[in-house]
Amino acid sequence: MLYPITNKITPLESKLHSFYKERIAQFTASSNRLQNQLRLSSTIRFLVFIAGAITIYFLSDFWQYAILSGFVFFGAFLFLVSRHENLKRKRDFQIGLRDINGKELQILDRDYQGFPAGKEFLADDHEYNRDIDLFGTGSIFQYLNRSVTKDGVISLAQKLNSNDIKDIEKKQEAVKELSGKVDFRQEFWATAALLDRDRDPKSMLGWVKNYQAFVPKVFSWLCWLWLALSILTFTLYFYDLVSGYIPSAVFFVGIGITGKYIKRISAFSANISSLELFFSQYSQLILAIEQESFESELLVGLKSQITTDGSPASERFHQLARAIGRLDQRNNMLFGVVANGLGLWDLKQVYTIEQWLQENALHMEHWLQAAAEVDAMSSLGNFAYNHPHYTYPTIVEGSFQLKASQAHHPLLDPKKSIGNDIDISSGEFFIITGANMAGKSTFLRTVSMKIVLSNAGLPVCAQEVTYSPIKLITSMRTSDSLTDDESYFFSELKRLKYMVDKIETDRYFIVLDEILKGTNSQDKANGSRKLIEKLSRKHATGIIATHDLSLTEVADEYDSISNYFFDADITNDELTFDYKFKNGVATNMNASFLLRKMGIVDE
Repeated sequence: MLYPITNKITPLESKLHSFYKERIAQFTASSNRLQNQLRLSSTIRFLVFIAGAITIYFLSDFWQYAILSGFVFFGAFLFLVSRHENLKRKRDFQIGLRDINGKELQILDRDYQGFPAGKEFLADDHEYNRDIDLFGTGSIFQYLNRSVTKDGVISLAQKLNSNDIKDIEKKQEAVKELSGKVDFRQEFWATAALLDRDRDPKSMLGWVKNYQAFVPKVFSWLCWLWLALSILTFTLYFYDLVSGYIPSAVFFVGIGITGKYIKRISAFSANISSLELFFSQYSQLILAIEQESFESELLVGLKSQITTDGSPASERFHQLARAIGRLDQRNNMLFGVVANGLGLWDLKQVYTIEQWLQENALHMEHWLQAAAEVDAMSSLGNFAYNHPHYTYPTIVEGSFQLKASQAHHPLLDPKKSIGNDIDISSGEFFIITGANMAGKSTFLRTVSMKIVLSNAGLPVCAQEVTYSPIKLITSMRTSDSLTDDESYFFSELKRLKYMVDKIETDRYFIVLDEILKGTNSQDKANGSRKLIEKLSRKHATGIIATHDLSLTEVADEYDSISNYFFDADITNDELTFDYKFKNGVATNMNASFLLRKMGIVDE
């Protein structure tokens, strides 16, 4: 017997709702508290500024004390500004955490179609992604994606698109581990949400790899020597041991040396300064990974990528951000002139940054890749956490098999979804018939989704699952192409040719839905039969849904082919479906009934 599993879902959903509501309340309270601190901080800053101005005014007759007071109040003001910005970051972080949990509540209520749909990842030449609601509005990607970084989103899409059947058990271990790390996942995303979204990590990485240094190596020591010379000459001048022309000459020669490179320094500063926030933010993102302990092999491997020669990547990013910050001080006209005259400041900072780029350019790709992978895998872990009633498939070696009890499609409302058993092995082919809307296509996508999610290391919506990994290939939603001047029928043929060529070189599970729709009934029946016969002779495994009952006759000739159907019942002029997968051939069709029922045709 096949039963819905709604009685197992509702309590779990209720528990998850309560969990996320509690966290929303917690982070809302934290953000409100920080907002109050920000208001107080703004008031204190203003009062310090006013106090400083008043103090300097009353000490104007004692210029030494006025200058000293100015430095004191200016330092205090800078400290308060820094503290204020830190409070803002903390508040925004708490708001980010609040919004993350709000999003989870929204998706638990199955309201997710306003989120990024991943349409850019759809591809006509892919084995399955256009056929099974993997991307696009109302897709599984839209449902499970929580990734925040650009590369993380891409990495998640690649995991769903990869058709990779290797190391599934290792993937499961990583997903299970991340599923239990709620705080880590959410804090990682809240940190990532503060990143500069307009900055593309790949373009930044390309600029770093292709950068050509221009500051000569001599400035690695000449800047320090020049600073020492400046201090020495000004000290000697202070004690009247040398003329004022000597320190002045050193100062203006320093200005001249810097001026020789000023155009290139200014251009470099403009480029690198725009990346300061990016590097600073990514250092925090990678620091979160460094500080977390992992046990699963995949996550331990990713964490090892962000350590280079014993030095953590977060610290290296932070070093670069600090160096860029020091270079940015040149934008203060007074400081820039004095620091360059006395210590060749700009050249020193540019040289330091250039050395960093040369030492770390090759490592940065690994660091960013690790962050993107953790971002993507956290989405998978979050999906597993939100579906504790789902089952991780038991992975078995050998010939293909997929055996699942009470299998549901993850995008269907669990309160309405009907579970079905699936049991198919290598070399078997199922022909599925049934009336319109009886559940054939949904069943095809349910089976397809089981394979895709299982290959990604995710739990699936079923009670028990045994699975020997296999790649997936489908032909379900062929469309014509006006751009390429292709008819619908020719597009179908191309897709089928693509599929047949694929199965010649690798093992695939084949899913077909009402093929050869672009030709007449008799031609369609003959062509479909020949294709199924060919697939059977090649010991292919898969399922096909069709309205053509004549195709079911193939099962009489091949032991590897079986007939199944979804039934429709017309009683008292009412059409009903049970959405149950049954052995045999459909006998009830409903097209004529629906045409009449909707008033399209007469009685």
